[in-house]
Amino acid sequence: MSDLKDPRVLFAAERTLLAWNRTSLSLIAFGFVVERAGLLVDSIAPNAMHAAQMLATFWLGLAFILLGAFTSLFSAFQYRQVLATLTPAEFPPGYNARWGLLVNVAIGVFAILLTGALWFWRG
Repeated sequence: MSDLKDPRVLFAAERTLLAWNRTSLSLIAFGFVVERAGLLVDSIAPNAMHAAQMLATFWLGLAFILLGAFTSLFSAFQYRQVLATLTPAEFPPGYNARWGLLVNVAIGVFAILLTGALWFWRG
């Protein structure tokens, strides 16, 4: 439990959460690009890629998307644990510190749904 009674502790934890949020979004976006790159190359030059290469881009893209989802969900879990250690004096009056937590969980869930959609509609 923190006894600093300083809201900067909360804001430092929130900045860390937002940094992990950006990292997870980058991983998800990169995974989507990698997953769709095989389809793009196949549509531009149909004989340029073998089926194994198409499959590799599909699985590698899904792996990056799931890594982004895991990163988002785990950072939300870590942030929740930090919030539990803070005292009420470390929260500014009227400040809702749980919005970042909700956004990270939503991003993780949406990334998992994206993975399911790409799996279901794999080209």
